Amino acid sequence: MSILTVYEAGSRPSKRANPDYFTGTVWQDPVIEAPAPARVRALRVTFEPKARTNWHTHPLGQTLHVLEGAGFVHLWGQEKLSILPGDVIWIPPGVKHWHGAGPHTSLVHLAIQEALDGTTADWLEPVDDKTYAGELQARR
Repeated sequence: MSILTVYEAGSRPSKRANPDYFTGTVWQDPVIEAPAPARVRALRVTFEPKARTNWHTHPLGQTLHVLEGAGFVHLWGQEKLSILPGDVIWIPPGVKHWHGAGPHTSLVHLAIQEALDGTTADWLEPVDDKTYAGELQARR
């Protein structure tokens, strides 16, 4: 049994994100899906302008690390926040939220989450255009 797994660059192709869970064009590049007993999953996610996730939750929470571009993260019941390269966002377990690109910019982030019984996300309804365009909280 090998204790080291190396994924060569280009050995795992980009795939278009499932349109049942996203609005607009979104690409996913796998980073890691660790074998059991580990539970970590990570994807590099690229959102074209105006693209976004549906509302969703994560059973064990999620970390987003913004790599390029500009976009938003919006937790249910709170104001929408702008996110920029270098920002790291922790979303607690079970918190309903969405994230995606700005209206005129793409967004690339690393999405890191753990699987609970094989599930990393519980997908909910799409984010409507009014919610997407809604008020933005000023950055501190």
